[in-house]
Amino acid sequence: MPVRSGWLSPDGQTREDTRLVSFGALTPTSPVTTRSGVLPGSSDGQTRLSGFTLTGVTGTMTATVGPGRAVIQGTDARGAYPLALTESLTLVFADGDAQYGRIDLVVLRVYDDLYDGLGRNEAVVEIVQGTPAATPATPPAPGLSLPLYQVTVPAGAGAGAGAIAWTSAVTGLRTATVGLGGILPVTTDTASGAYPGQYRDLGGQLQRWSGSAWTNYPVLPTWQDWTPSWTTGSGSALPAFGNATVSGRYVKFGTTVHMTFSIAFGSTTAYGTGATTSDNWRFSLPVTAASVQPHLGYAELGVSNTVRATARLYCATTSTFELLVISGQPSAAALANTGAADALTPWTWAAGNVIRGGATYEAAA
Repeated sequence: MPVRSGWLSPDGQTREDTRLVSFGALTPTSPVTTRSGVLPGSSDGQTRLSGFTLTGVTGTMTATVGPGRAVIQGTDARGAYPLALTESLTLVFADGDAQYGRIDLVVLRVYDDLYDGLGRNEAVVEIVQGTPAATPATPPAPGLSLPLYQVTVPAGAGAGAGAIAWTSAVTGLRTATVGLGGILPVTTDTASGAYPGQYRDLGGQLQRWSGSAWTNYPVLPTWQDWTPSWTTGSGSALPAFGNATVSGRYVKFGTTVHMTFSIAFGSTTAYGTGATTSDNWRFSLPVTAASVQPHLGYAELGVSNTVRATARLYCATTSTFELLVISGQPSAAALANTGAADALTPWTWAAGNVIRGGATYEAAA
């Protein structure tokens, strides 16, 4: 059997000594144990693990398992077993039952007579044969073994037309282990992390263990609700939304903020006054800006399809923006007033009038 294990003879340095001290740099599961698994290699296009790849021979009950390296952890005192399959290995599955199908388990297993009393001291890749049944179940893995694959063996299977359908019969069960601080590749894995700051790659998404849960890393930005507050430059004769319909959404990518907002004024909305520039309307930003930026985005100011105008959003302060009217109306009719939006600009506002806009700007942090 070309499966090799890395322990030494019992003379001098014991097998336990070797197993306990040589794998402290792998993914830990306790102060003295390591995660069992296959060491990653080049991608096979499916599980991103190349070691111990099973390939069935079409039309037969035979498969080969390719070379690979792995670690199987015993008890705390027993230590971890380093294993290597150095050449391809042939496995022959037993013929199927005449009536029922079954599920076989392919495992990488360690026999150690000192602990299991089975009279063997070796590492093997072997088939654990399942029980034929109308609804077959995967057999349990034997002690000190690492499941690699489960293989469905149909009723009546044998060499020839009724052999194992290798393209659909094999389910991969390999799990990975990596060096301490390495990024652990997994496809489906519910195991807890070993330490805060551990990273893993779950199907292409990098995740970090916080100490209590796996979270995507970097944290994926999500859109959030936001309702702007409404004031003026002077803080006197303040406007109030009343029963206006107000909504806003924003998302923050690093120091970049994208935002949208919509305001439909209602029957109890108060607009303040528009006598001076200090009465210019100001709306709060969802996130503090890095500076007083002159251009954030644009908004539509509307009464109807023909009575509307465009405004440019700019920072009044690092936490607020104002609306500067920059267009005429589609009808070419003159606006009542121009400049920054207020109670009288670009017209006298009333219930049903709307402001809808969006912006992108640099956040302070």
